[in-house]
Amino acid sequence: MSIEQWNQRYRAGEQLFAEPSPLVTCYSRELEPGRALDLACGAGRNSLYLAKQGWQVAAVDGSPLAIEVLQERAREQKLNVDARVADLEYGEFEIEPGAYDLICDCYYLQRSLIPKMQSGVRPGGIVIAIVHLAGPDQPQGTPTRARPGELRASFSDWKVLHEYEGTSRETCHQRPVAEVVAQKPE
Repeated sequence: MSIEQWNQRYRAGEQLFAEPSPLVTCYSRELEPGRALDLACGAGRNSLYLAKQGWQVAAVDGSPLAIEVLQERAREQKLNVDARVADLEYGEFEIEPGAYDLICDCYYLQRSLIPKMQSGVRPGGIVIAIVHLAGPDQPQGTPTRARPGELRASFSDWKVLHEYEGTSRETCHQRPVAEVVAQKPE
């Protein structure tokens, strides 16, 4: 989906979820707040939750409308979120190596970002990733949907704290998902 298509969805009031992903709340609350990066953050539901918990959050999305919504929500809640418009597919945002204690990538698959996320997390840090799975008629996956086992395999040399493939447990997402929470080796 193009950025303009995402902008249209935000204009129509779609994708304006307020509740953070349960996976983000579950695993981030076990961590000491530090620096977090929320990739493809949309309207910022995870970014805002993390900021409320004391995290220093950088949030990135290609949709200017999504970032406007996030900035407005942050102002209303008196939260500090470093929200940036950047097209991840065109490399408009560089993930600084070793800079983050937590990186969230929820419902966005860009395979070239996985090694950059892994590099961006400090030793002992966590990556929380949720992506849509390809259907049974697409065993090799698609550009935006992972094949079964693909996400888990990307973190084979990390300590996997959680992995799941199946029906999304979030009512705002209807497609099957793959979830991984992985800790970078120290």
